[in-house]
Amino acid sequence: MKKAKVLFAVCACMTTLAFVACKGKTTNEKAESDVKEENSVSSNDFHIGVVTGTVSQSEDDLRGAEELIRRYGATKDGGMIQHITYPDDFMSQQETTISQIVALADDPKMKAIVVNQAVPGTAEAFRRIKESHPEILCLAGEPHEDPLVIQKSADLAVSCDFMSRGYTIVWAAKELGAKTFVHISFPRHMSYESLGLRRNIMEQACEDLGIKFVFETAPDPTSDVGVAGAQQFILEKVPQWVEKYGKDTAFFCTNDAHTEPLLKQLSQYGGMFIEADLPSPLMGYPGAFGIDLTAEAGDFPKILQKVEKTVVDAGGSGRFGTWAFSYGFTVSAGLGEFAKRVIEGTANKESSTDLFKAFGEFTQGANWNGGYYVDQSTGVRAKNQILIYMDTYILGQGFLKTTELEVPEKYFKIKFTK
Repeated sequence: MKKAKVLFAVCACMTTLAFVACKGKTTNEKAESDVKEENSVSSNDFHIGVVTGTVSQSEDDLRGAEELIRRYGATKDGGMIQHITYPDDFMSQQETTISQIVALADDPKMKAIVVNQAVPGTAEAFRRIKESHPEILCLAGEPHEDPLVIQKSADLAVSCDFMSRGYTIVWAAKELGAKTFVHISFPRHMSYESLGLRRNIMEQACEDLGIKFVFETAPDPTSDVGVAGAQQFILEKVPQWVEKYGKDTAFFCTNDAHTEPLLKQLSQYGGMFIEADLPSPLMGYPGAFGIDLTAEAGDFPKILQKVEKTVVDAGGSGRFGTWAFSYGFTVSAGLGEFAKRVIEGTANKESSTDLFKAFGEFTQGANWNGGYYVDQSTGVRAKNQILIYMDTYILGQGFLKTTELEVPEKYFKIKFTK
């Protein structure tokens, strides 16, 4: 599977916005001078629905929705944004999740619905919405459903680049001196094409780069044990894993709820952590290291600075990494901003340039790389699903320029098998 890529240097407000092509354009962009959608409406005439997980499952996603409310107001107060959360145990309450999303379309002013993370059931919810309200823009952030499933009903899906990162995360671990790479997950996640394929790429990258690959299973937080039980398992197992595999081991987990206890124990017992499944300086670090970020809320440069100082003071310099900005926060806020611009006629829903301009409102100066998803079996490039990733930031050391790496073509040809 081959994926064309483009490097995005994204700056917001008064800074310069640059797009540097690595392998040519990922899609046929309409010129900036093209006329936008003619039937644009003013911001007082429409609502945008934003659906996220709760604080316990995906706090950054929720904070991104709150940023949209801060900017544009909540519908209950006469503003633009209607925010709801889906259940923590969304797998067993899938019909509830679908009903919640679909119900947003009952609002006659609703013009767009953003779901981040787009958990199972989102595609069906979008399908039902489109049947009765085809004019409502449906945007999926980090879809859990297979690409061809979500692409059928979403106007746009944005995913963390599970393919390129399968290589870049292992490469970064090698740069930090890791001899073993431990991948922690559970069957539900491994049944997803995006996560299962990334796992396969990681294993091959480990073999190629001379690192031992180990797969460890942990409880699914949506199962009967819940978030608390899953986190307790990680707290108990990490000391054993570090003793078994050594302190020169990099650990990676596919679930947000596992991240905090993993960081907490790695800080105490040793080991490395390159970046989270959905990276952010807020992902796991505040709870794991006892960091109060109340004063820095919403200011990611200051958040990163405080997290970095705390981790370095705790002896974690060169062992822990993240992205400079929150992926989950950016996708919630960025897709909401993009939806607003499309509705108002200042952006085109088929333009990746317009999408990244909207993201740039929340990631000043960040370097992104990405490309449109290409189906493994057909080789057809999707027009409505883009894969993106940012440079890795190692606390105490600075950026590893992962977005500038040329990921070997062989990794895009690795197949996913359930």
